[in-house]
Amino acid sequence: MRFARLTVLAILALSLLAAPFVAEAQPAGKVYRIGFLGNSTPALEANLVEAFRQGLRERGYVEAKDVEIEYRWAEGQYERFPELIADLIRVKVDVIVTAGTPAAVAVKRATTTIPLVMLAAGDPVGTGLIASLARPGGNVTGLTAIAADLEGKRLELLREVLPNISYVAVLWNPANSFQVVAEREVRAAAQVLHLKIQSVGVRAASELDEALEAMVRERPGAFVVLADRLFLHNRATIMAFATRHRLPGVSAYRELVEAGGLMSFGPSYADMHRRAAAYVDKILKGAKPADLPVEQPTKFELVINAKTAKALGLTIPPAVLARADEIIQ
Repeated sequence: MRFARLTVLAILALSLLAAPFVAEAQPAGKVYRIGFLGNSTPALEANLVEAFRQGLRERGYVEAKDVEIEYRWAEGQYERFPELIADLIRVKVDVIVTAGTPAAVAVKRATTTIPLVMLAAGDPVGTGLIASLARPGGNVTGLTAIAADLEGKRLELLREVLPNISYVAVLWNPANSFQVVAEREVRAAAQVLHLKIQSVGVRAASELDEALEAMVRERPGAFVVLADRLFLHNRATIMAFATRHRLPGVSAYRELVEAGGLMSFGPSYADMHRRAAAYVDKILKGAKPADLPVEQPTKFELVINAKTAKALGLTIPPAVLARADEIIQ
């Protein structure tokens, strides 16, 4: 009897020790394959990729042991998405991660079975990516970049730095369905601020030089760059043009400020990439994208390039400097 009791106790003890391990462990020898669909190039998105990899490490994943990341890069050419996605499907990825509305829409069109973790999608409900933020449905979940009055806040920043400004150019991409909405929001915000808007649509990198030259001929006092990966990819060209023509501006991406722009205000895209790893983790452990609510941005950052301000002869008001998350000297 004593032996029997000890045997039962031993079995119970082993069961308790094994239970947490069984719940968390992946199948023996299983290496998950993550597809990462990048909009530009590895060099231009290095900080975002590293943030995503950091998020995976924080959740215990070791690359080449637990996960392999299959990178595919569009190099700023949205027309390449279908072939890149087809290649990710061919190598049998377990989940696809991508940023921006055009890339997410392209993945959704290509597959309704492979889970998609989207980042920084502008209006995932309006573009048909998901049914709702709380209950996305289908194979898509992740993080949206949509937040109330972002475009208005960017224009307000310009007005604070340039109180006498009256004419502002807006660089946007008509090929991006969310940009159509964002451009309308800029116009509405400009009307409240009594600003005249010059709308400059650019669908591809091949149109950029001509569009910028046309923009400057209208002599705007400043310009706004909306959140599209086409502009992120071509930020060196855009900022070199702005520097040459001494044109101050505000953008959605901090990377444009690092490239010589004056200011940026928007969600932290690096933070979104890090948080996307949590979605990947849940999906790899069996969660369905349809059951994972889509998150809205929680961290925003204002970045100011003091060197650019000085070169433009601008004095950034102390109230604006005090709100900055980072000042590039």
